[in-house]
Amino acid sequence: MSSGNGNKTENAYVTLSGLALQIRLDWPYHKSTSGADFWTLHSEIQPIGTEKHALVAINMTTTLREVLPSLLPKDTEGPTLNALRKEFDRHQIEFLKSAKLVPLPFSSRHYDFKRGAWAFHKATEEQIAEFLLRRVYWQTKLSGPAPVQVTDAVDAQYLGATTDHLLDAAKKISSQGVFTLEGDYARATENLMSHGAAFEVAQQHALDELEEKHAFERG
Repeated sequence: MSSGNGNKTENAYVTLSGLALQIRLDWPYHKSTSGADFWTLHSEIQPIGTEKHALVAINMTTTLREVLPSLLPKDTEGPTLNALRKEFDRHQIEFLKSAKLVPLPFSSRHYDFKRGAWAFHKATEEQIAEFLLRRVYWQTKLSGPAPVQVTDAVDAQYLGATTDHLLDAAKKISSQGVFTLEGDYARATENLMSHGAAFEVAQQHALDELEEKHAFERG
């Protein structure tokens, strides 16, 4: 996960749309200096294996700030990462060659006030299975053969699932020979890594869709 010192970390954040991202968060959140009533955190995002990047100013609204115990990473890091992932799923963030800073509202649309819970996705069983395969593949490609936690709480929040649900799904997948499970950690097999082209194609397709959408909007 991204660290509080703002350095890039070796963590793969995958999205339901097929992207695998490295995300840098430049802590801390700070009150906007523009006079607007929100708190800002800057982020740099890069798809793994590409030279593309996006620079984002995450603008947390006052309404959302009120549901958080604090602005410290321990209370805001997971929701912030998941808000970024969801906005990529919604095609709202564009990868640019320039250093343009893109504003991203981090607002009540990311939170269900009736349930008192974060609202990013409600993933299907099929989506969860595909997510876990991508997660293990990309993390292994990024960091080497170390085992990958399949019960990450931030991933569970993003998917609208529980960590127990993710573990149950991983147990079913492991029977296919794509990874072995050691507790709640998965170790990729050669079978999984040899089929990496499918994950790479999914990432390129997601990137192409983003590019086409924003090219259309620019006219």
